[in-house]
Order: sequence, then C-alpha cells, then structure tokens
Amino acid sequence: MLAACAMFACMDASMKALAGHYPPLQVTALRGLTSLPLVCLYIVWRRELGAVAGRHVRWGLHLLRGVIGVLMLALFTTGLRTLGLAEAYTLSFVAPLLITILAIPLLGEPVKPRHWTAIAVGFAGVVVALRPSQAAFLSVGALAILGAAVGYSVFSVLGRLIGRTEPSSSLVLWTTVCMAVIGGALALPQWVPVRAEHALILAGLAVSGFLGQLAISEAFRHGQAAAVAPFEYSALAWAMLIDWMFWHTVPDAWTLAGAAIIIASGIYLVRRELPTSTEAARAEPRDPSPSRGSPSMSGD
Repeated sequence: MLAACAMFACMDASMKALAGHYPPLQVTALRGLTSLPLVCLYIVWRRELGAVAGRHVRWGLHLLRGVIGVLMLALFTTGLRTLGLAEAYTLSFVAPLLITILAIPLLGEPVKPRHWTAIAVGFAGVVVALRPSQAAFLSVGALAILGAAVGYSVFSVLGRLIGRTEPSSSLVLWTTVCMAVIGGALALPQWVPVRAEHALILAGLAVSGFLGQLAISEAFRHGQAAAVAPFEYSALAWAMLIDWMFWHTVPDAWTLAGAAIIIASGIYLVRRELPTSTEAARAEPRDPSPSRGSPSMSGD
C-alpha cells in the first residue's frame, strides 16, 4: 500500500497536468491506453495468459469493477481541475472508512476496535493537517472527489473479492482494458488530439499507473481491508512533496502536525497486526491451485 500510494501520487500529478488540456474521460482513457502495453508485456513475461483468461475468470465482476474504475477516475480528474492535490486528498481520505464498512457485509471480515480507532485517528490527522474550508467542501470539484472516493471504496472491495480466486495480474489487466476501451468509447465524441509535448507526462502516467495498480491489487489481495486501508493516509506525504517540487507550495506547521498523527496511527496498526499476521501465515495451509497464479503473485 505504501508503494501504491507513492505511485498513485505521481499518477495523480500527471493527471492533474493533463486535466487542463483534455476532457476527464479522455484522461481516463489515456491512463488505460498508455498502461495497457506494459500490463500485457508483464503478463507475457510472467507466463500468466491462462490465469487471466481461463474459465475461472469472473467476467461480470471484472466488468462492474472496470465501469466503476472509469467513473472513479473521471470524477477524480474533474475534481483535480479546480482543486489542488492537498484538497483533493483531504476529501478522498474518507475512502478507508468506507472500505472498512463495506468489508463487513461483502467480505465477511471482522473489524476490531483498534482498526476503527486507528482509522479515526488518521482521519482526524487529515483534518488537522489541511483544515478544509466549508467553501471547498461545497464546490463542484469537491463533490466530484467525494463521488470518486465512494467509487474507489467499492472498486477496492470488489478487487479483494475477485482476488480470492484470481491472481492480481487478472485484476490489473481487465481493469486497464476497461479503462482503455470503455473510457475511450465514452471520450470519443469530445476527443482532443494529443500534443507531442505531453509525451513525457503520458510516459510517467503509464509507468506510475501500472506499478500503482499492481501494488494496490496485491495489498488488498493479501491484507485484511481494515488493516491495509489506513496506509492510504501516507499519500499525504507524497502530495506535500509533489506540491513543493512542482507547485512550490510549502506545508505549514498544522500540515506537519497532522501528518505526524496520520503516520503514528499507521505505525500503531502495524505493530498491533504484525504478530497476528505472521502467526496466521505460518498456520495457513498452502494452496497450489493454478487459479491463484504463480507462487510470487499469490503469496504461497
């Protein structure tokens, strides 16, 4: 999750740069189109063609997840047009809370009191760090980010549900295909010719999006949703760094104090969960079923 947040922060910066020149749905389509060659090469290199296109593939869930992913990125890109990364991340941080709630009925995962405590403390740290104004919450961009957060919560839980029977490479491939095909079809009526000067931004979008999607699929495939979700708060640190590097914005003392609270909540959760996770991994029987992918991909 930490690696995924770093990659997605770079991806979001690329999308924000492109959002000023292209419609949101086209940016979503470009996200899929640029990453698709990397995804295909990775699957061929891993020799997982059978694993991602066999009879066990749950096409309905993949299609639903892909449609939600397209809408999620389109809404997030819309929000980035008017909001900075810091404001956008403030609103999107409601997603871990929603993921935890959805994990109860959809995944049947128990949620321990310390999970709720860590997530609540982390969210409080976000409020301390960014102190969002009422005007920001009531803007069209803010509503788009909130809609994206809801979509991302369902998107993540569906990914973990699919990941119980399929390798993460299957999640990455079919989500990317949906972004390219569905996003491209929806963006076609208002398609704007891509400029040559944006080639480097598109390359960064492709690499960061591919690596981030692979990392987050692994995170929710192997980790309990309630335990993994709080680490999404680490995106705040990357947002501050990117804001400083590209938009020359320096965080104030309140932002640093909030970041400290968020990091502390994540470290607390790791220290509480690591022994239990290790013991469970030792006790869990190995499943050599080919439907779970290669040993390194499935964690077996």
